[in-house]
Amino acid sequence: MYLEIISPEATLYSGNIDSLSVPGTDGSFQVLENHAAIVSTLVKGKVTIKGTFDPSKSFEMPFKKIDSNSIALEISSGTVELQDNKLILLVD
Repeated sequence: MYLEIISPEATLYSGNIDSLSVPGTDGSFQVLENHAAIVSTLVKGKVTIKGTFDPSKSFEMPFKKIDSNSIALEISSGTVELQDNKLILLVD
């Protein structure tokens, strides 16, 4: 599935991923490929992105590399929308 992470300053990430875990208002949840369409607000917490990342690409602030297949991003709030395997994550 395709993910775009957008902050007020810039597009932080765009590319294909395997899964996304986010801190939803009613609790954390994970989104996988072919998930039903969803729109949700997010609260302060950690967004975890899993996928196959280019080893030559180094992830810098605001991302933290967890392992070769996972990166994390701390957010203060946001919104996530998924439709037709395209995720848009608006974050602060």
